[in-house]
Amino acid sequence: MGSEEKQKKPIATMVWVIALLTAIAFAIAGFFPEITHSGTKSGNVAVIPVHGVILSNGDSYFDEQATSSSEIVQFIEDAEDDPSIRAMVFDINSPGGSAVASQEVADAVQKSTKPTVAWIRDSGTSGAFWVATAADKVVANPMSITGSIGVTASYLQFSGLLQDYNVSYEVLTAGRLKEVGSPFKALTQEERKLFQEQLDELHTYFIQAIAANRNLSEAMVRDYATGMFFLGSKAKELGFVDVLGGKDEVKQILERQLKTNVTFFTYEREVSLFDILSRVMGKQSFSLGRGIGNGIAETNRNSKVEVRA
Repeated sequence: MGSEEKQKKPIATMVWVIALLTAIAFAIAGFFPEITHSGTKSGNVAVIPVHGVILSNGDSYFDEQATSSSEIVQFIEDAEDDPSIRAMVFDINSPGGSAVASQEVADAVQKSTKPTVAWIRDSGTSGAFWVATAADKVVANPMSITGSIGVTASYLQFSGLLQDYNVSYEVLTAGRLKEVGSPFKALTQEERKLFQEQLDELHTYFIQAIAANRNLSEAMVRDYATGMFFLGSKAKELGFVDVLGGKDEVKQILERQLKTNVTFFTYEREVSLFDILSRVMGKQSFSLGRGIGNGIAETNRNSKVEVRA
């Protein structure tokens, strides 16, 4: 057997193993239904975690955490429909995320007919701060990181690299600005101006939402909407937070309002065997063959510019 064949054999074996595990995962997926609540159902206040980056699709690998806006909204609707649930607490530890996903969660929080309390632990910034201000009351640890009222847009740009290696990029479009944000070309002054106008519009929307949620003037919120974060203690001073503290303070607020003892019940989705295997498969598949070439193609095919709040 030649050296080239010996090198190919381990790769072929790995491919077969991955294919087999994938088939097994799909075969048994039906035996592991998604569970939307954990623990024994005995509490009268729903705790809904908002942890990690807020995305429309919260799938993530083991080394990063994300939360799905659709999942959070579903939890809110479930708690709203459950007569045994008297109130909702949003356990926030998030740097924000997609502007659209953050708004979806904030709107759902605001529409709830039951008392809501946002509890900012380590971090509740940007889009997560937007979500927090949509609740009836906001509790934050005095040393937590809050605020960061701003919007960012980013995209990868490879045009310089292509020039260095004498690689040309040709594209045909119908529509003068169709290729705005392509990673294979630099932004023109006109394109940069158009991008900035869109970001400024999103920023204004963000400011207006925070001002309305907290019953503050738009001018006052704009003064602090530089994108800089501030501690929970400063947020309290500015009127963005109602109470400094943690879980005990959240409980006290709700017991005074509900006039009953409060017991918490956490809503969360259990990670099934299928979830675990599918994430492992995703990583292994990338390592085996997707490579940087496919990564670049994927970047160009999908939405080119990532907007975060």
